[in-house]
Amino acid sequence: MFEKYTDAQTFARIREYDSVTAMWQDKVAEFGGVVAIEDAGERYTYTRIDEEVASLRGVLLAKGIKKGDCVGVFAPNSFAFVRAYLAVVTAGAVAVLLPPHLDETTVFGCSLKFSLKALVVADELRAKTAFAAEKNPRLTLIGCGESGDPAPAVPAAGEDGCAVLFTGGTTGKSKGALLSHRAVMAGTRNGCYGIRKVFGLRYLLVLPLTHVFGLIRNLMTSLYTGSTLFICRNNKDMFKDIAVFRPDILVLVPALAEMALGLSKQFGRNMLGDSLKTIICGAAFVPPYLIAEYKKLGVSLFPGYGLTESANLVSGNAETETKPDSVGYPYPGQELKIVDGELWLKGTNMMSGYVGDEEENRAAYSDGWFRTGDLVRMDEDGFLYIVGRIKEVIVLSTGENISPAEIENKFDSHPAERTDA
Repeated sequence: MFEKYTDAQTFARIREYDSVTAMWQDKVAEFGGVVAIEDAGERYTYTRIDEEVASLRGVLLAKGIKKGDCVGVFAPNSFAFVRAYLAVVTAGAVAVLLPPHLDETTVFGCSLKFSLKALVVADELRAKTAFAAEKNPRLTLIGCGESGDPAPAVPAAGEDGCAVLFTGGTTGKSKGALLSHRAVMAGTRNGCYGIRKVFGLRYLLVLPLTHVFGLIRNLMTSLYTGSTLFICRNNKDMFKDIAVFRPDILVLVPALAEMALGLSKQFGRNMLGDSLKTIICGAAFVPPYLIAEYKKLGVSLFPGYGLTESANLVSGNAETETKPDSVGYPYPGQELKIVDGELWLKGTNMMSGYVGDEEENRAAYSDGWFRTGDLVRMDEDGFLYIVGRIKEVIVLSTGENISPAEIENKFDSHPAERTDA
């Protein structure tokens, strides 16, 4: 399905990896001298990042971190986060990604809930770890900037745990979803499908790396494709950074896409930079009018659908001309079925489960299928449409079920509502 959106030579380069470790080693060999990350005025090539990661990996192993241990990563969007994340997962450990806004009590609670053996922390967040260090003596604190003797990567199998990310899931209660190496790599690979130019792009990062959309579609797909990722430290500087870096692709949530469109209409197309060609948009309903309005500016906006539990990507829409209100065609490696209107999923991209939440796991699965809680329909071509959430359904006195989200989406889709966008 997705092969037709790019040339055969490029499509052939999109290959499967069983682990982040195997992918990273391959990409360092392929793109060694390419700048992979730009952050705070520093430029880091794949080779330099690999050296930095090996050095921090040496610290982790020297501190007694073993394969399968859970290690927290507590850092804002920065090269320090990227270094810590890659060091932890290539050391064979599971990276528990803690959002930087967490307070000290929550950090302590996470250290217990996820049985953290260590916490790799950025200097600016260290004060928030003092309580955890005092109350949990088994927790080892490691600075993001620490260096040791370089250590080789620890091989990982596809089923090994890779990362834990927080999600509200289908119930709204905060939980930690465990993604295997195979799941992370399935999501990363799927991020390569559906756009004509895939490799060697210039990405700008504004989404949090502790969110699955930022981690998988922004960071991991960028690293996979030999691209360069410019880290925007403060979203208030987004348009200043666009002017400096001139990205050709952005990964945005609809609210940011709306804001960028409004400013572009007010101040001109140069607000987006003259190089921007593509926007990947998701994590919430994408109003079809955004697709049409960005097309007028020479930018292709592609909506998609995913969950933390599915390593972000379930489907992507490369047919925006004919199906602007669809979240797209399902990516490979999955099974989908619709039960009483609800989407159920299986596949290599699916999480291993919620960590330490057996009750939530029981509620989330039925006969091995993950119940998304999303109400969907599928057209005759196999394209998905989100029509609402189960928990939001209103049952009328007649017994008829009404989804408020479906009605809201129709208002959002109506061009008359967006004439001044």
